[in-house]
Amino acid sequence: MLRSLSCAVLLALAPVALSAQEPTDPAPATPAAASVDFITPHITDASHLEIPWLNKHLAKEVDLPKFAPVHIGSMEVDLSPTKHVVFMLLAAVIVAVVLISAASASKKQHEHEGRTKGFAGAMEAMALYLRNEVVLPNVGHHGEAFVPFALTLFFFILTCNLFGMIPYGSTATGNIAVTATLAIITAVVVEVAGIRANGLGYLNTLFYWNKDLPIVMRVVMFFVMSPVEMVGKISKPFALTIRLFANMTAGHIVLLALIGLIFAFQSWALAGVPVLMATAISMLELFVSFLQAFIFTLLACVFIGQIREAHH
Repeated sequence: MLRSLSCAVLLALAPVALSAQEPTDPAPATPAAASVDFITPHITDASHLEIPWLNKHLAKEVDLPKFAPVHIGSMEVDLSPTKHVVFMLLAAVIVAVVLISAASASKKQHEHEGRTKGFAGAMEAMALYLRNEVVLPNVGHHGEAFVPFALTLFFFILTCNLFGMIPYGSTATGNIAVTATLAIITAVVVEVAGIRANGLGYLNTLFYWNKDLPIVMRVVMFFVMSPVEMVGKISKPFALTIRLFANMTAGHIVLLALIGLIFAFQSWALAGVPVLMATAISMLELFVSFLQAFIFTLLACVFIGQIREAHH
Protein backbone atom coordinates (compact mmCIF):
# COMPACT_ATOMS: atom_id res chain seq x y z
CA MET A 1 0.00 0.00 0.00
CA LEU A 2 2.84 2.42 0.85
CA ARG A 3 4.49 1.75 -2.48
CA SER A 4 1.25 2.32 -4.41
CA LEU A 5 0.48 5.54 -2.55
CA SER A 6 4.05 6.76 -3.09
CA CYS A 7 3.77 6.24 -6.84
CA ALA A 8 0.39 7.97 -6.87
CA VAL A 9 1.70 10.99 -4.96
CA LEU A 10 4.79 11.30 -7.14
CA LEU A 11 2.76 11.13 -10.33
CA ALA A 12 0.20 13.56 -8.94
CA LEU A 13 2.86 16.13 -8.08
CA ALA A 14 4.54 15.94 -11.48
CA PRO A 15 2.18 18.43 -13.22
CA VAL A 16 2.41 20.74 -10.21
CA ALA A 17 6.19 20.65 -10.38
CA LEU A 18 6.09 21.52 -14.07
CA SER A 19 3.73 24.46 -13.59
CA ALA A 20 5.87 25.73 -10.71
CA GLN A 21 8.92 26.25 -12.90
CA GLU A 22 10.21 29.81 -12.87
CA PRO A 23 9.75 31.83 -16.08
CA THR A 24 13.51 32.29 -16.30
CA ASP A 25 14.10 28.56 -16.60
CA PRO A 26 15.20 27.50 -20.08
CA ALA A 27 12.53 25.76 -22.11
CA PRO A 28 12.87 21.99 -21.96
CA ALA A 29 14.08 20.31 -25.09
CA THR A 30 11.46 17.60 -24.72
CA PRO A 31 7.68 17.79 -24.26
CA ALA A 32 6.46 18.79 -20.81
CA ALA A 33 5.16 15.36 -20.03
CA ALA A 34 8.66 13.92 -20.47
CA SER A 35 10.36 16.50 -18.23
CA VAL A 36 9.33 14.71 -15.06
CA ASP A 37 9.34 10.97 -15.54
CA PHE A 38 8.69 8.64 -12.61
CA ILE A 39 8.14 5.51 -14.71
CA THR A 40 11.23 4.71 -16.78
CA PRO A 41 13.81 5.59 -14.07
CA HIS A 42 12.38 2.79 -11.93
CA ILE A 43 12.82 0.11 -14.58
CA THR A 44 15.80 1.34 -16.61
CA ASP A 45 19.47 1.86 -15.87
CA ALA A 46 21.04 5.31 -15.47
CA SER A 47 24.30 7.05 -14.60
CA HIS A 48 22.80 8.59 -11.46
CA LEU A 49 20.93 7.61 -8.32
CA GLU A 50 17.65 9.12 -7.13
CA ILE A 51 17.27 9.92 -3.45
CA PRO A 52 14.37 11.52 -1.51
CA TRP A 53 14.70 15.29 -1.37
CA LEU A 54 12.50 18.19 -0.31
CA ASN A 55 12.14 19.95 -3.63
CA LYS A 56 9.43 20.31 -6.26
CA HIS A 57 10.21 16.86 -7.68
CA LEU A 58 10.54 15.16 -4.27
CA ALA A 59 13.77 13.65 -5.56
CA LYS A 60 17.38 14.56 -6.18
CA GLU A 61 19.72 13.05 -8.73
CA VAL A 62 23.17 12.09 -7.50
CA ASP A 63 25.62 11.57 -10.36
CA LEU A 64 27.80 8.49 -10.21
CA PRO A 65 31.54 8.59 -10.98
CA LYS A 66 32.45 8.58 -14.65
CA PHE A 67 35.54 6.63 -15.71
CA ALA A 68 37.48 6.89 -18.91
CA PRO A 69 36.48 4.09 -21.30
CA VAL A 70 38.78 1.11 -21.69
CA HIS A 71 39.87 0.28 -25.24
CA ILE A 72 40.13 -3.40 -26.16
CA GLY A 73 41.33 -3.41 -29.74
CA SER A 74 38.76 -1.44 -31.73
CA MET A 75 36.11 -1.90 -29.03
CA GLU A 76 35.45 0.75 -26.40
CA VAL A 77 34.18 -0.50 -23.03
CA ASP A 78 32.67 1.88 -20.49
CA LEU A 79 33.29 0.55 -16.95
CA SER A 80 31.64 3.47 -15.19
CA PRO A 81 29.24 2.41 -12.40
CA THR A 82 25.52 2.73 -13.08
CA LYS A 83 22.43 2.64 -10.90
CA HIS A 84 21.96 -1.09 -11.39
CA VAL A 85 25.62 -1.76 -10.57
CA VAL A 86 25.22 0.14 -7.29
CA PHE A 87 22.10 -1.81 -6.36
CA MET A 88 23.76 -5.12 -7.25
CA LEU A 89 26.76 -4.28 -5.07
CA LEU A 90 24.39 -3.25 -2.29
CA ALA A 91 22.49 -6.53 -2.73
CA ALA A 92 25.74 -8.52 -2.55
CA VAL A 93 26.81 -6.73 0.63
CA ILE A 94 23.39 -7.20 2.27
CA VAL A 95 23.28 -10.90 1.35
CA ALA A 96 26.80 -11.45 2.71
CA VAL A 97 26.14 -9.57 5.95
CA VAL A 98 22.74 -11.18 6.57
CA LEU A 99 23.78 -14.76 5.82
CA ILE A 100 27.12 -14.59 7.65
CA SER A 101 25.56 -12.97 10.72
CA ALA A 102 22.64 -15.45 10.66
CA ALA A 103 25.05 -18.39 10.39
CA SER A 104 27.13 -17.04 13.29
CA ALA A 105 24.03 -16.49 15.44
CA SER A 106 22.69 -19.94 14.54
CA LYS A 107 25.98 -21.60 15.56
CA LYS A 108 26.01 -19.80 18.91
CA GLN A 109 22.35 -20.63 19.60
CA HIS A 110 22.93 -24.30 18.80
CA GLU A 111 25.87 -24.37 21.22
CA HIS A 112 24.02 -22.67 24.08
CA GLU A 113 20.37 -23.64 23.59
CA GLY A 114 20.49 -26.62 21.23
CA ARG A 115 18.23 -24.94 18.66
CA THR A 116 18.01 -21.86 16.50
CA LYS A 117 15.35 -19.22 16.98
CA GLY A 118 14.36 -15.78 15.74
CA PHE A 119 15.66 -14.34 12.48
CA ALA A 120 18.61 -16.73 12.42
CA GLY A 121 16.18 -19.63 12.69
CA ALA A 122 14.13 -18.31 9.78
CA MET A 123 17.20 -17.97 7.58
CA GLU A 124 18.39 -21.44 8.58
CA ALA A 125 14.99 -22.92 7.75
CA MET A 126 15.00 -21.26 4.32
CA ALA A 127 18.54 -22.41 3.58
CA LEU A 128 17.79 -25.98 4.71
CA TYR A 129 14.63 -26.08 2.60
CA LEU A 130 16.54 -25.02 -0.51
CA ARG A 131 19.30 -27.51 0.26
CA ASN A 132 17.09 -30.51 1.03
CA GLU A 133 14.17 -29.92 -1.33
CA VAL A 134 15.68 -28.04 -4.29
CA VAL A 135 19.41 -28.63 -4.62
CA LEU A 136 20.14 -32.20 -3.49
CA PRO A 137 17.13 -33.93 -5.14
CA ASN A 138 17.82 -32.26 -8.51
CA VAL A 139 21.62 -32.09 -8.63
CA GLY A 140 22.04 -35.72 -7.73
CA HIS A 141 24.82 -37.64 -5.99
CA HIS A 142 27.50 -35.61 -4.19
CA GLY A 143 25.43 -32.46 -4.69
CA GLU A 144 26.65 -30.72 -1.54
CA ALA A 145 29.27 -28.84 -3.53
CA PHE A 146 26.53 -26.99 -5.43
CA VAL A 147 24.58 -25.85 -2.37
CA PRO A 148 26.59 -22.60 -1.85
CA PHE A 149 26.14 -21.67 -5.52
CA ALA A 150 22.39 -22.28 -5.42
CA LEU A 151 21.91 -20.38 -2.16
CA THR A 152 23.95 -17.46 -3.51
CA LEU A 153 21.80 -17.37 -6.66
CA PHE A 154 18.55 -17.42 -4.70
CA PHE A 155 19.35 -14.79 -2.10
CA PHE A 156 21.12 -12.45 -4.51
CA ILE A 157 18.29 -12.52 -7.07
CA LEU A 158 15.69 -12.19 -4.32
CA THR A 159 17.41 -9.13 -2.85
CA CYS A 160 17.71 -7.48 -6.27
CA ASN A 161 14.03 -8.18 -6.91
CA LEU A 162 12.97 -6.70 -3.57
CA PHE A 163 14.95 -3.50 -4.17
CA GLY A 164 12.47 -2.73 -6.92
CA MET A 165 9.62 -2.84 -4.42
CA ILE A 166 10.72 0.26 -2.52
CA PRO A 167 10.30 3.90 -3.57
CA TYR A 168 13.41 5.34 -5.26
CA GLY A 169 14.69 1.79 -5.63
CA SER A 170 15.65 0.02 -8.82
CA THR A 171 15.31 -3.55 -10.01
CA ALA A 172 18.65 -4.68 -11.40
CA THR A 173 17.02 -7.96 -12.50
CA GLY A 174 14.78 -5.87 -14.76
CA ASN A 175 17.91 -5.28 -16.87
CA ILE A 176 18.38 -7.97 -19.51
CA ALA A 177 22.17 -7.54 -19.32
CA VAL A 178 22.05 -8.51 -15.64
CA THR A 179 19.80 -11.53 -16.16
CA ALA A 180 21.90 -12.61 -19.15
CA THR A 181 25.06 -12.45 -17.04
CA LEU A 182 23.44 -14.54 -14.30
CA ALA A 183 22.31 -17.04 -16.94
CA ILE A 184 25.79 -17.20 -18.51
CA ILE A 185 27.40 -17.79 -15.11
CA THR A 186 24.87 -20.56 -14.49
CA ALA A 187 25.56 -22.06 -17.93
CA VAL A 188 29.30 -22.12 -17.20
CA VAL A 189 28.68 -23.89 -13.88
CA VAL A 190 26.40 -26.39 -15.64
CA GLU A 191 28.93 -27.20 -18.36
CA VAL A 192 31.87 -27.45 -15.95
CA ALA A 193 29.79 -29.77 -13.75
CA GLY A 194 29.07 -31.91 -16.82
CA ILE A 195 32.74 -32.11 -17.78
CA ARG A 196 33.80 -33.06 -14.24
CA ALA A 197 31.08 -35.69 -13.89
CA ASN A 198 31.29 -37.31 -17.33
CA GLY A 199 34.83 -36.78 -18.55
CA LEU A 200 34.95 -37.65 -22.26
CA GLY A 201 31.31 -38.67 -21.97
CA TYR A 202 30.55 -34.93 -21.90
CA LEU A 203 30.89 -34.96 -25.69
CA ASN A 204 27.66 -36.96 -25.81
CA THR A 205 25.85 -33.85 -24.61
CA LEU A 206 27.15 -32.02 -27.69
CA PHE A 207 27.13 -34.73 -30.34
CA TYR A 208 24.34 -37.29 -30.46
CA TRP A 209 25.73 -40.81 -30.76
CA ASN A 210 23.29 -43.58 -29.85
CA LYS A 211 25.18 -46.85 -29.59
CA ASP A 212 21.94 -48.87 -29.55
CA LEU A 213 21.15 -47.97 -33.18
CA PRO A 214 22.58 -49.64 -36.31
CA ILE A 215 25.62 -47.82 -37.66
CA VAL A 216 23.74 -46.30 -40.61
CA MET A 217 20.97 -44.89 -38.45
CA ARG A 218 23.56 -43.86 -35.89
CA VAL A 219 25.31 -41.65 -38.45
CA VAL A 220 22.03 -40.24 -39.75
CA MET A 221 20.82 -39.38 -36.25
CA PHE A 222 24.21 -37.85 -35.47
CA PHE A 223 23.72 -35.20 -38.17
CA VAL A 224 20.05 -34.72 -37.34
CA MET A 225 20.17 -34.56 -33.55
CA SER A 226 23.56 -32.93 -32.89
CA PRO A 227 22.31 -29.46 -33.93
CA VAL A 228 19.27 -30.02 -31.72
CA GLU A 229 21.55 -30.82 -28.76
CA MET A 230 23.56 -27.66 -29.34
CA VAL A 231 20.44 -25.52 -29.67
CA GLY A 232 19.25 -27.01 -26.38
CA LYS A 233 22.42 -25.80 -24.66
CA ILE A 234 21.81 -22.26 -25.92
CA SER A 235 18.10 -22.25 -25.17
CA LYS A 236 18.56 -23.00 -21.46
CA PRO A 237 20.44 -19.81 -20.51
CA PHE A 238 18.24 -17.89 -22.95
CA ALA A 239 15.12 -19.10 -21.13
CA LEU A 240 16.63 -18.15 -17.76
CA THR A 241 17.47 -14.69 -19.10
CA ILE A 242 14.08 -13.86 -20.59
CA ARG A 243 11.96 -15.37 -17.80
CA LEU A 244 13.53 -13.32 -15.01
CA PHE A 245 13.83 -10.13 -17.07
CA ALA A 246 10.26 -10.22 -18.37
CA ASN A 247 8.62 -11.00 -15.04
CA MET A 248 10.47 -8.30 -13.10
CA THR A 249 9.88 -5.65 -15.76
CA ALA A 250 6.21 -6.44 -16.35
CA GLY A 251 5.24 -5.97 -12.71
CA HIS A 252 6.54 -2.39 -12.59
CA ILE A 253 4.91 -1.46 -15.88
CA VAL A 254 1.52 -2.81 -14.79
CA LEU A 255 1.77 -1.05 -11.43
CA LEU A 256 2.58 2.35 -12.89
CA ALA A 257 0.00 1.93 -15.64
CA LEU A 258 -2.68 1.38 -12.99
CA ILE A 259 -1.60 4.48 -11.09
CA GLY A 260 -1.70 6.38 -14.38
CA LEU A 261 -5.43 5.59 -14.67
CA ILE A 262 -6.03 8.33 -12.08
CA PHE A 263 -4.88 10.91 -14.62
CA ALA A 264 -6.44 9.16 -17.60
CA PHE A 265 -9.85 9.50 -15.92
CA GLN A 266 -8.90 12.99 -14.63
CA SER A 267 -10.88 12.40 -11.47
CA TRP A 268 -9.65 12.06 -7.90
CA ALA A 269 -13.02 10.50 -7.05
CA LEU A 270 -11.86 7.35 -8.82
CA ALA A 271 -8.34 7.45 -7.36
CA GLY A 272 -9.10 4.79 -4.75
CA VAL A 273 -9.80 2.10 -7.35
CA PRO A 274 -6.42 2.31 -9.16
CA VAL A 275 -4.59 2.55 -5.81
CA LEU A 276 -6.33 -0.58 -4.54
CA MET A 277 -5.61 -2.38 -7.81
CA ALA A 278 -1.97 -1.26 -7.67
CA THR A 279 -1.76 -2.49 -4.07
CA ALA A 280 -3.01 -5.90 -5.19
CA ILE A 281 -0.43 -5.94 -7.98
CA SER A 282 2.27 -4.98 -5.46
CA MET A 283 1.32 -7.94 -3.29
CA LEU A 284 1.46 -10.17 -6.36
CA GLU A 285 4.80 -8.68 -7.37
CA LEU A 286 6.17 -9.36 -3.89
CA PHE A 287 5.19 -13.01 -4.35
CA VAL A 288 6.69 -13.01 -7.86
CA SER A 289 9.98 -11.65 -6.46
CA PHE A 290 10.32 -14.77 -4.30
CA LEU A 291 8.92 -17.05 -7.00
CA GLN A 292 11.31 -15.93 -9.75
CA ALA A 293 14.33 -16.26 -7.47
CA PHE A 294 13.14 -19.76 -6.56
CA ILE A 295 12.46 -20.76 -10.19
CA PHE A 296 15.85 -19.51 -11.40
CA THR A 297 17.59 -21.49 -8.65
CA LEU A 298 15.44 -24.58 -9.26
CA LEU A 299 16.11 -24.59 -13.01
CA ALA A 300 19.82 -24.08 -12.44
CA CYS A 301 19.85 -27.17 -10.21
CA VAL A 302 17.78 -29.16 -12.71
CA PHE A 303 20.18 -28.29 -15.54
CA ILE A 304 23.18 -29.27 -13.41
CA GLY A 305 21.53 -32.56 -12.50
CA GLN A 306 20.63 -33.33 -16.12
CA ILE A 307 24.12 -32.86 -17.46
CA ARG A 308 25.76 -34.73 -14.55
CA GLU A 309 23.56 -37.75 -15.28
CA ALA A 310 23.93 -37.45 -19.05
CA HIS A 311 26.07 -40.59 -19.26
CA HIS A 312 23.08 -42.61 -18.03
